[in-house]
Amino acid sequence: QVHLVESGGGLVQPGGSLNLSCVVSGRTDINYAMGWFRQAPGKERESVAGISWSGSYTDYSDSAKGRFTMSRHSAKNTVYLQMNSLKPEDAATYYCAASPQFLSGSLLRLPGKFDYWGQGTQVTVSS
Repeated sequence: QVHLVESGGGLVQPGGSLNLSCVVSGRTDINYAMGWFRQAPGKERESVAGISWSGSYTDYSDSAKGRFTMSRHSAKNTVYLQMNSLKPEDAATYYCAASPQFLSGSLLRLPGKFDYWGQGTQVTVSS
């Protein structure tokens, strides 16, 4: 069993920043590629960013490029999503996901490649 728990969401004003965290527990003897996805009410889930198991590869959606940074601390079994210059359209529930596959490039942002999902953390961007 693999469990993912996200945290760090909340209410932030436009232009502000948040740093989301996702802790992986359970089968941590396996290296996982990790992804961040989001879903706003009434909209489809969309990818935000992904990182390979080694941390050598990252990939970002066009909306995230230049504003969001995904990183990982393998010893802590934790991945992060630093979000800067937040916009109202970034408001959504953010989910992290884990895949035991070797993923790189745009594969890091395909939800079908990920087997394990967290419950999500809510991000609200409003003045």
